[in-house]
Amino acid sequence: MQHLPKSLGFRMPAEASPLGFRQSPNRVLLEVDRITRRFHPSEPPAVDRVSFDLGEGELLALLGPSGCGKTTTLRMIGGLEVPDSGAVRLRGRDITQLPTERRGIGIVFQDYALFPHLNVLENVRFGLRGMGRAAADARAREMLALVGLEALALRKPHALSGGQQQRVALARTLAVSPPVVLLDEPFSNLDAAMRVETRQEVRSLLKRTGSAAILVTHDQEEALALADRIAVMEKGRVLQIASPDEIYRNPATGFVAAFIGRSNLLPGTASGMAAETSFGRLPLSRAANGSVMLAVRPEQVMIEPDPGGPAAVVGREFRGHDQLYWVQEGDQCLLVISGPGSTDGVPVEIGTRVRLRICDCVTPVN
Repeated sequence: MQHLPKSLGFRMPAEASPLGFRQSPNRVLLEVDRITRRFHPSEPPAVDRVSFDLGEGELLALLGPSGCGKTTTLRMIGGLEVPDSGAVRLRGRDITQLPTERRGIGIVFQDYALFPHLNVLENVRFGLRGMGRAAADARAREMLALVGLEALALRKPHALSGGQQQRVALARTLAVSPPVVLLDEPFSNLDAAMRVETRQEVRSLLKRTGSAAILVTHDQEEALALADRIAVMEKGRVLQIASPDEIYRNPATGFVAAFIGRSNLLPGTASGMAAETSFGRLPLSRAANGSVMLAVRPEQVMIEPDPGGPAAVVGREFRGHDQLYWVQEGDQCLLVISGPGSTDGVPVEIGTRVRLRICDCVTPVN
């Protein structure tokens, strides 16, 4: 299991799965059934008949580019927008028309929405107004201990780091024990290093408390690292829902292949479990027939320096743990990811003639 820095004060639960997959099928907690939202009659719908479910304790990521409808979908689930059609059901109960405060769904906003005039303890206690003062204090301190911030209970939000503010917002939301938590780009205000640390804290906390969550993000690395399942959206529609491993290895469309990591798209002619391409006959991950477009991940392409090779390295990017090459062969430019050098340990320089070999099965995406 990945170890987090001790300085964060966060307690990694033993029961959290480091792999990010559901250990067993979960009972359906939330159902989103063909919801549609159109903001203007002359425009395409922002969300177009989107359907998916969320299991007890599951973390689902809505992933896609800006303007694809993921935040609008989240807002309809939370009651901040009302769908033009379709339904949202929580434990079988239709909540489509209920106001936000009657849904029992927690929301962590992008800017955290902490009250600047209240200290950390008072912010977490804010949602517990139905409790007596002593019980609310005890619950708020319990949640602060869970996120490792009990020592900062009397600080005001401005005296906290971005990661600490994020944990306070999450503690406040989880204090009322919501069955579902909605997270709208919760790490966008953090620097790169803090994002990596904080997202693992958040995942572990959600797994420990048993809350299911829906995360909206445009960051594919974030979705792959955090989610049990990913729903990729484009132009208001869900294109594919699957585990991170499945969605990376077997993308359903060219858009999914390109958005989840980098991918080369090669034309070919398929017959069953193989396809003829300019790189020879390639095995397929699923059967197809006729003209196809094939998704080839950069790490599936082997680069072999050869003075008489048909391709040439036209670009290179050193990334520490590996090298990213742009290799031109005819009118096709391929991305190749390899170790720090070629097979003899010597980096391949720009201008080097090479041969390319595609290994492993490739995926038809049309």
